[in-house]
Amino acid sequence: MNITIWQTIVLALLQGVTELFPISSLGHTVLVPGLLGWGNMATDTACGGDSCFVPLITALHLGTSIALLLYFWRDWLQVGRTLVVTAKDWKSVRKGTPEWVSWLIIVGTIPAGLLGVLLDHFLKRIFASPLLAAAFLVLNGAILFLGEAMRRSSAAKFSALPPREREKQFRHLDSLSFKEALAVGSAQALALIPGFSRSGMTIVGGLAVRLKHEDAARFSFLLGTPIILAAAALEVPKLLHLPASTLLMVLFGAVLSGIAAFVSTRFLLKYFETGRLDPFAYYCMGAGLIMLILFFTVLPGRA
Repeated sequence: MNITIWQTIVLALLQGVTELFPISSLGHTVLVPGLLGWGNMATDTACGGDSCFVPLITALHLGTSIALLLYFWRDWLQVGRTLVVTAKDWKSVRKGTPEWVSWLIIVGTIPAGLLGVLLDHFLKRIFASPLLAAAFLVLNGAILFLGEAMRRSSAAKFSALPPREREKQFRHLDSLSFKEALAVGSAQALALIPGFSRSGMTIVGGLAVRLKHEDAARFSFLLGTPIILAAAALEVPKLLHLPASTLLMVLFGAVLSGIAAFVSTRFLLKYFETGRLDPFAYYCMGAGLIMLILFFTVLPGRA
């Protein structure tokens, strides 16, 4: 697999930023190579007869997940402590406690984990299609817009309050039930398809169960970390037979992706204290439609 320093930088920054922003990291890492004529990256079969593109992107995801582990280290330390203390008697855990939040994270990761294993082969076949990624990006934007419209409707009776006070009228993460955590985690499974955003779908899922925007975003980032790590354990070893120079390039990309993800997480958690999904919805619908037009007219050979 041949990858240049500029390709590495572009893909790493795309992954690190768009994994947390609700605009689909997978969609962008499929669309941008197609737009720039890097289609050979997806068709290269240097990884045991299979494409190295999925393992490469997963390695960049690994950098993102490590950044999330570092950013939320207290939460993950609590999850580990909770597993040790309550694994044999989890029914004794009470809602509203840190232990309860830990179990919400564990329960919420189950749907996407199971579907990722079951649909792995099918998803790899559609992974390299920029045309499909563009279409799903438009749908992603529509879902973000719908989720925010539903929230505005439920917040209408608080419209006289300032944004921060309005947010306080909604739920904290530790008030969710296990069924609600499963529902939000199931929304995450859509992001296995390029064009749908992992963070976007889980934030919309969180809004649907009346979480505050900030708590919905935090839960989204926490739910994504184990899924990314599991995918990395399966895919990244496929790169280990590649030349040392290529592996160094991948390592550089993973570190750069992690730095971008750390900064993005900090920004978004602050943004969602008062911010909304609308700007991201408009971006996804606009970018997706522009890409569809380009691939159908100017760049049909790259779709």
